[in-house]
Amino acid sequence: MSSYVSLLRSPGVGRIMGAQLTARFPSGMLSLGFLLHIEKTTGSYGAAGLVLAALSIGQAVSGPLTSRLMGVVGMRPVLIVTTLACSVAITEIALVEQPVPISMIVALIAGLTYPPVQPAVRTIYPKMVNSRQLTPLFSLDASAQELIWVGGPVLVTFVATQIGTVWGILLSVAMLLGGGIWFISSPELGRVRIPRSKRRFGVVLTRPTVLLGTIVGFLLVGSCAAIEAGVVSTFGDHGPEAGIILAIWSIGSLVGGLAFGHTPISPWALARRMAIVTVGLAAAAFMLDFWWLAVTLVISGLGLAPALAVIFAMTAASVKFSDTAEAYGWIGTGQLIGAAIGSAVAGFVIDGQGAGGAFWVAVGLAALGALVALLGRQWVPDLRGRDASPLPDTDSVPIQPS
Repeated sequence: MSSYVSLLRSPGVGRIMGAQLTARFPSGMLSLGFLLHIEKTTGSYGAAGLVLAALSIGQAVSGPLTSRLMGVVGMRPVLIVTTLACSVAITEIALVEQPVPISMIVALIAGLTYPPVQPAVRTIYPKMVNSRQLTPLFSLDASAQELIWVGGPVLVTFVATQIGTVWGILLSVAMLLGGGIWFISSPELGRVRIPRSKRRFGVVLTRPTVLLGTIVGFLLVGSCAAIEAGVVSTFGDHGPEAGIILAIWSIGSLVGGLAFGHTPISPWALARRMAIVTVGLAAAAFMLDFWWLAVTLVISGLGLAPALAVIFAMTAASVKFSDTAEAYGWIGTGQLIGAAIGSAVAGFVIDGQGAGGAFWVAVGLAALGALVALLGRQWVPDLRGRDASPLPDTDSVPIQPS
């Protein structure tokens, strides 16, 4: 733990991590928030799934594009425009009663304008700490991300069930705006400029390591989203049980991320950590009892943040600095699509088979992710004894005064 304390004491690290965590928190809230809100207004999980699918399509298109654009016009202009536009679109869905097709169009706009905070901050990290601290920083960031993907649904579920679904979505907007302002105003965004990439758009995704991280991240976060929908369906939307279960899962992931943050990353690391996730989820699917789920989801959580940390570190160590924003854009897009599609598929399965079906959807996605990681282990760099710094560009990287 002392190493994490030392990291947070490094100039700007604690501030930039808190800002980006707040700005990205809606990523873990919107899928379940829309699911609860649209289901309440239409009476159908399937209709909610269609809205989430529209959101995911927009994110799929925008993620790499806005990340690449930051290297052309700068991080702040892109983040300001996308944050404002996305906030307006999400607010419209919460406040305006309208047919499902209209909500799908607005959700598509929200996805197209989703702020690229994740690729921005992960591009900044290597310029804030020394190479020895970079892998622990990615582990700490992965633990924070689990608070987004698992803690976010806890918060939105509590607000939506105890106050109202509209307020759950509006809370997401408030965090998007507040965190966005905090992050955009951070001096680090003025000191680091992403150099313009000399490669064609999309070429970075042909790198096996980036493609592997994108696919595994998609499957991992998709399984999380399916579990979230299954938990809410199991315990209903009128009590705190679902939120408590998801909070316990979040704690397990946080503990796993901090405990295994210094474990050397080998080519087998991603497959092993995905296997832990799969085993825990498979055990959970056999009995939808409160205490049984609490124990089994903690087991799966021990592999969640560590698996994400491997994805971040192996990506950073495999691409040039000018390509890191776009690479993380693709990976972030994969995770966001996974969250939306996992919720959507789980919603349709819940309509047809009940809550238990969502758990088996999650198990299938996680198992497929473990298999992909196993088959692609030769593309996971061996970081034992070396740091995860990006490959240097041939040109100098401009550092601007804040």
